[in-house]
Amino acid sequence: MNTRLTFATFCLLLCFFTFNLQAQNDILEKLNEIAITDQKVMMPMRDGVRLATDIYRPKSAEPVPIIFSRTPYNFNSWGDGEEKTRTAERAYEAVKRGYAYVVQNERGRYFSEGEWDILGVPLTDGYDAFSWMKDQPWSNGKIGTLGCSSTAEWQMAVAALDHPSHSAMVPQGYGAGVGRIGDYYEQGNWYRGGVEQLLFFSWLYGVEHDKFKPRIPAGATQEDLIRISRFYDLAPENPSVDMAEALKHLPIQDIIKNMNGKKEVFDKMVRRTPNHKDWYTGGLYHDNMDFGVPSFWFASWYDVSISPNLALFNHVRKNAKDQEIRDNQYLVIAPTLHCAYTRATENTIVGERSVGDARLNYEEQIYAWFDLWLKGEQNNFKENTPRVQYYTMGSNTWQSASEWPPATTKLETYYINSKGSANSLYGDGKLTTTKPKQDMPDSFIYDPMNPVTSYGGNVCCTGNAVKGGAFDQQQMETRNDILVYTTDVLSEGVEVSGFIESTLYVSSDAKDTDFTIKLIDVYPDGTAYNLDETIQRVRYREGYDKEVFMQKGKVYKVDLTPMSTSNYFKKGHRIRIEISSSNFPRFARNLNTGGTNYDESKGVVARNKVHHSDTYPSQIRLPIKRK
Repeated sequence: MNTRLTFATFCLLLCFFTFNLQAQNDILEKLNEIAITDQKVMMPMRDGVRLATDIYRPKSAEPVPIIFSRTPYNFNSWGDGEEKTRTAERAYEAVKRGYAYVVQNERGRYFSEGEWDILGVPLTDGYDAFSWMKDQPWSNGKIGTLGCSSTAEWQMAVAALDHPSHSAMVPQGYGAGVGRIGDYYEQGNWYRGGVEQLLFFSWLYGVEHDKFKPRIPAGATQEDLIRISRFYDLAPENPSVDMAEALKHLPIQDIIKNMNGKKEVFDKMVRRTPNHKDWYTGGLYHDNMDFGVPSFWFASWYDVSISPNLALFNHVRKNAKDQEIRDNQYLVIAPTLHCAYTRATENTIVGERSVGDARLNYEEQIYAWFDLWLKGEQNNFKENTPRVQYYTMGSNTWQSASEWPPATTKLETYYINSKGSANSLYGDGKLTTTKPKQDMPDSFIYDPMNPVTSYGGNVCCTGNAVKGGAFDQQQMETRNDILVYTTDVLSEGVEVSGFIESTLYVSSDAKDTDFTIKLIDVYPDGTAYNLDETIQRVRYREGYDKEVFMQKGKVYKVDLTPMSTSNYFKKGHRIRIEISSSNFPRFARNLNTGGTNYDESKGVVARNKVHHSDTYPSQIRLPIKRK
């Protein structure tokens, strides 16, 4: 029986790889019919380092605009692989529409020379690439940048350099390129509320090349590189790791070491505090930088960085020095996971929840945007495209607005309330529009060795450790270390669209601890779908430039990093929040010692309290859309 199963599995895998290889061959054949292909062009940077670049351009002699993607990922066209097929598909679509498509590896990746650092630094590489491309005889001098996730994250800081040929950009799922924007100090998704997000612990294990990797000899010719790329893909095959187990390792500074992974970049980053000076010397975009490029932004509700992404859109619209740049920022917010825009179907399932038909004509809109800025076509993009297109879950509809949040939303305050026993789904926690009078705090024990586990959520890149999306939280809510506060049954539907703010008044017997909040839509049958979540390390309650520890029993005001969503709570539903002190392994555990945390292996149990009264009005402020 086992032999038959093994053989059947082998046959299925063989069919899968054969199908993928045939699909790749088909798209390459179509591409070759219309494109001049120039692979392994070694584009020179100002310091002499050369970056491996593939160029696909129409066969006509007329100069054309360029769509440029720069990536740390492998796009070598030989062999099979989803990323390679996608590269050919993107190139075919661009060339078919009259563009050159240029894809380049960041320095130190695959066939590119130099040493890799996260986000493709130095920034001058992007600037130098623009200068090289604009001077090519087949270029009309107009360049647009396109990409999702790591192919998008470098674009914002380079846009601040305002190269004259960088005419438009389409960044998608770009949050790891966002450093400090207003109250958000995520520093490239490394932090949320001063707490490490463990996604990069997993991601770096999977993508970082070893400093002892095989290297192509300096000065290799293009002919040599094309030839050897058929035989040597330079893509490392890391041993498979159970991330659900690997991320439990303490101290967290040794997580990648414990997996026998490469740790050069990681070692530097894991020791940085949220406002460390080194965050401001790399490839991140910060709010003290100008912005010089018209942009069509794409974000998604279940992405890891939805709130800072939206804050960046607002920041550029308000603060770019050039009025034309301020006026030419557009935004799409989809109800999907990270970079999953085009995977929406007639019945889009995100986690366990159906959010209906969430399809959108992404490609048509993107190319209309590029046609406007790179070709100069008068195509009515601005007249036909709302400033903000956003999908409201619950009502399952695409909506439009002239700004974010929509102008008709108003923050309305809901207070947490109980008789001191809000622990678990079976407690007496309420969410009300009136303040409680008497302080009857809710207490729970937070043991970092038994943290509240992540279940669904706004995540990416954690392997099997966390599955993103909306999942029924009822089983989770049976834990006594989760405080549950729920409104009465809604007598009419309520749309919540915008930034969700929250303030807690807390105390603890520990020097430092964390507090978490999760926003939930509760269905009439009790199903409780998570919408967004956040966390705050209490030592950073007064700012990320200093640490202020707690005194036993003293009550402190803590403003948590805002959440974001657009969700219609239907009549008969209820609005719920959960409060706890951990959400692991999405976020690193606070060991409650008041120490550096990253190099510690032993934690202490914290007895935490959430206070709610006229004096301590713990609350959540919901952006409710009114007609």
